[in-house]
Amino acid sequence: MATGYADLLRARHAMRLLVGTLVGRLPNATAALAIVLFTRAEGGGYTLAGVLSAVYGLSNAVGQPLLGRAVDLWGQPRVMLPAALLSGAGMAVFALVGIAPLPVAYAATAVAGLFTPPLEGGLRALWPSVLKRPDRVHAAYALDAVAQEVMFTLGPLAVTVLVAVWNEAAALLVVNALGVLGALSVVVSPPSRRWRSAPREAHWLGALRSGGLLALFGAFFFVGLALGTISVAAVAYADAHGDSLISTHLLSALGAGALVGGLVYGGREWPGEPETRLRALVAALAVGYLPLVLVPGPAAMTVLAGVAGLFLAPSIACAFVVVDRHAPTGTVTEAFSWLVTAFGVGASAGTAVVGPVIEWGGPAAGFSVAGAGGFTALLVLSATRRVLAAPASAAGAVARVKSDRNESAEPGFTTGHRA
Repeated sequence: MATGYADLLRARHAMRLLVGTLVGRLPNATAALAIVLFTRAEGGGYTLAGVLSAVYGLSNAVGQPLLGRAVDLWGQPRVMLPAALLSGAGMAVFALVGIAPLPVAYAATAVAGLFTPPLEGGLRALWPSVLKRPDRVHAAYALDAVAQEVMFTLGPLAVTVLVAVWNEAAALLVVNALGVLGALSVVVSPPSRRWRSAPREAHWLGALRSGGLLALFGAFFFVGLALGTISVAAVAYADAHGDSLISTHLLSALGAGALVGGLVYGGREWPGEPETRLRALVAALAVGYLPLVLVPGPAAMTVLAGVAGLFLAPSIACAFVVVDRHAPTGTVTEAFSWLVTAFGVGASAGTAVVGPVIEWGGPAAGFSVAGAGGFTALLVLSATRRVLAAPASAAGAVARVKSDRNESAEPGFTTGHRA
């Protein structure tokens, strides 16, 4: 398994693209915490902090698929670098001006969120032309999902350290400057400059005209909802036990489980259709959330959280493959960006919904929402089984079509039946 990942990362440009994308996405991974800390430091209340964070999040949800469509039309450098500069400038204005005047703060966070470059979708569009082989792309999707978990764990820690060393404004400025540098590293790379999407059919719905993608996005809205509820329920569980660090232990265990699961999943090839495998993975994910309702002592709860995370990264990695198989011609970056948006909006909805549930029934009720979200995602995938069915064309025809349409102007391949 380790040899396979080492082989992947030794591929020319692979390490640069992975690291550049992760650094470029730091602002997005840390925005919620950084905005709250800065707003509080400026004298604003938690309500204002939450609203500003929501403005960023909603703007990001709108901007990702729109910028993804622009990338498919005009290429990565011409879209991502200007977007990164505008996003960084928006957050810099917020850091320098503060929360007064308030309309400027709202506008600055909206600009920062709206123009966050779609680096995540862009990287997944680049992998086939960089790695050349289906087994490598399969492993890259899994490693990518694992790396996101690590980034969303270490990113907030980096913000906390920057606040301790300097202050909240400096944390915003440094993180967003790093984000611009990460995006720059990606878009000036030869694979990014060479990549071109295939010509697309003019259609205002873009990637959303694919029924299979709509089904997938609907399912992953509920996967995101489940994860968002766990984040809040973990805090409530920690409060009930009188130790705020317990929530950190639970979420770290969840991330560790995802890391292990993703590495194991990406370390081998899997037979059969990825759509069928995705249903099995989401079913396992939903089942893994159920024992959290038992809310045992902190040690046992930490173990349960680790088990609950095992199938998260594999589910996301498999979803990447399904997106590639169902994205209409010339819409692959937009399609990946829609998946990111559906997951993120679901997580935001989960954090909003679970609060009243916890107030009514305590932490156990909060964790039950996560289980309900997981099983609703499975229900969506099961109800849309026919829509998500793999393309009926022969594998060779699929390979020719897919390499021509979504992956690169360079010779490519389809992920086919084994990815």
